[in-house]
Amino acid sequence: MNEGVTDGDWEYRPLRLPPGVSRRTATTQLGTLAEFAGWELSRVLLYGDGTRKIWLRRRRTAATVPGLSI
Repeated sequence: MNEGVTDGDWEYRPLRLPPGVSRRTATTQLGTLAEFAGWELSRVLLYGDGTRKIWLRRRRTAATVPGLSI
């Protein structure tokens, strides 16, 4: 994944899927990112050559302080 952008309470990440990726494979990949990393689908662009550009988003989490345990 490329570098993301933070906007208020949300962080966004762009993801580009090449034209050879099937819809089922894309769904599986996005489902994995949603389940294990907390991302949700924000926007999808489908280009004429079959490339998909996807923006994922998730709520920002509180920054953890190294060495601090509760």
